[in-house]
Amino acid sequence: MSTQSDIAATAAGWTGADQVEVLTFELNGELFALHAVAVQEIMDLAPETVVPGAGDFAGSVINFRGKVIPLADLRVAFALERGAPTIDSRIVVIEIELSGEPTLVGLRTDKVHEVTTLARADSEAPPSVVMRCRPEFIQCLVKRDGEFIVVPDLQTIFNQQQDARQPVASATRH
Repeated sequence: MSTQSDIAATAAGWTGADQVEVLTFELNGELFALHAVAVQEIMDLAPETVVPGAGDFAGSVINFRGKVIPLADLRVAFALERGAPTIDSRIVVIEIELSGEPTLVGLRTDKVHEVTTLARADSEAPPSVVMRCRPEFIQCLVKRDGEFIVVPDLQTIFNQQQDARQPVASATRH
């Protein structure tokens, strides 16, 4: 029989492993973690170009090693206030599969903390109530040193944002 911790751990990528290596970062004072294997680079803030008509989630692009990549703001998905960038703000470039293709995406962060290891035994499924964001956007919560680290479900977040941006079929003109 699967426990809530087992279900959360499997969703978070701990299949067959007791620990997973993550990069921890902060958004509006809350601690988040990304699987370290997805992280390509941590950059200082870079000049960005706003894309007309793009939504709030990924409304601009940046130049990453000569490639134009979208810059996403997880605050939008997690209903967090946008703050002004600070000296600690960074962009974490990750690779994620979108529409069946590996895609580079920059994620805005307020501060990058460390690469660390999280234990499977410390993970829990997110509660379905009292969450200010949608629980399906969270793979799990990991308790460490008296605080919770949110492990976002980036695949669900990006797929949802991509689905929301699909153009509505319009009537053809004759």
